[in-house]
Amino acid sequence: MGKFHETPPSEPIQVPKKPFPSKQADAFHQFLASNHTWRRDTSAARPNLFPSLARGQSPPLLWLGCSDSRCPETTLCGAQPGDIFVHRNIANVVSPHDMSSQSVIYYAVNALKVAHVVVCGHTSCGGVAAALANGKIGGTLDAWLFPLRELRAALAKEEGWAALGEKERALRLVEANVKRGVGVVRRNPEVVKAVEERGLAVHGVVFDVGTGELREVDCGEGEAEAREKLECFQIG
Repeated sequence: MGKFHETPPSEPIQVPKKPFPSKQADAFHQFLASNHTWRRDTSAARPNLFPSLARGQSPPLLWLGCSDSRCPETTLCGAQPGDIFVHRNIANVVSPHDMSSQSVIYYAVNALKVAHVVVCGHTSCGGVAAALANGKIGGTLDAWLFPLRELRAALAKEEGWAALGEKERALRLVEANVKRGVGVVRRNPEVVKAVEERGLAVHGVVFDVGTGELREVDCGEGEAEAREKLECFQIG
């Protein structure tokens, strides 16, 4: 091993600057340029869109989805700005204890009077993959994904789980997470009230990243569940 030479204090160590990869360096300015083109083309095709958006919003749908960059709800639904009110987080976890998502639900249901609430999961979800593994992620993510691990534990007790492959288990967990999210939304007191008074509908869907297909998940509510909801979660 060669001798270590200390750098004198008066001569700060010069760390060579490494340029960002071109994709990262150009992304921001590329997006700005794309916005200029999009704004110009959109204004030409729909001259009243932006003035209308400036006056307010009245989206018919609230979307509760995952933060994954591959699942942009406006794009995959063929929608336009102003069509969908959105809340997204890691692995589309809907928790009654999360003030962020609960605030969004309250505003969407009470102020915007949305007609539909959609909980969307997706294939190839990193949060689902982490919940199916036993490695420590770190930061706040281990605590955040705890509900998914609970679902995994429940699914593992079901017949046939042990025989499933990795992809099949992931899909089962994705669907179970969507159903759980729908259940949490349906038990929200504001949602219970809106369902009774104006027919608000709550849906569950899964987006297939590999095909682009948006598929509805059967989140049917049984008679006992509906009765429990009214007895225990209807407030005021």
